[in-house]
Amino acid sequence: MNLLPTTTSTDVQELRPRVAVLPVGSFEQHGKYLPLITDSAIACIIAQEIADAYPVHLLPPITVSCSHEHAAFPGTVSISARTLYAVIDDIRASLVRSGIHKLVIVNGHGGNYVLSNVVQEANVDGPAVSLFPLGPDWDRAREGGGLVSDRHADMHAGEIETSILLHAAPELVRDGYAEADHDGGARPFLLLHGMRAYTGSGVIGFPSHATAVKGKSVLESLQQSFVQHLRALGEEV
Repeated sequence: MNLLPTTTSTDVQELRPRVAVLPVGSFEQHGKYLPLITDSAIACIIAQEIADAYPVHLLPPITVSCSHEHAAFPGTVSISARTLYAVIDDIRASLVRSGIHKLVIVNGHGGNYVLSNVVQEANVDGPAVSLFPLGPDWDRAREGGGLVSDRHADMHAGEIETSILLHAAPELVRDGYAEADHDGGARPFLLLHGMRAYTGSGVIGFPSHATAVKGKSVLESLQQSFVQHLRALGEEV
């Protein structure tokens, strides 16, 4: 799979997009069967689904973000929340200079809490930035895909992430997911103690239920949900 957009400057000129889409992933452990780039791959897959259906300017991904809760597992790399904020702020400023005043951040990593503040501050003077998918978008996608797990129980490297990759990038999925289910429980001190306190494998979720068919349905649902974000930004669809 190609995680980078291949559009040319001429393509963008002809499309004349009013909204840019920025995938934000991470570089963090996802157990033994999914790669460190899982969140980046999923963010890019979702963003491509959006670009296939709507006239948006698809940007390349931010592939390292705030994964500090995974630091106890080998391979994980993070940047600070302030750095992530600054990078997105710079990207927004550059987009504005090119005539694109609205941005949708496609977030593939739940630990990027700072993105909510980015969006919150950006919209003080009017709708300019949206964060996608939101909780209700994910819930609709789970229901539409027939997933058996919920968002809390299936937090990391579970049914939904594995299903998306089985459909869109099966070459990234290694053997072992069918035997990797792990219930991480309530996890009240996740931010204090990190993932290691709740999982030895790095998995919190139920990947044994994952299928490519579910992944396809999840992506179709997210593509449909995106129209609501365009409307919220004041864009005609």
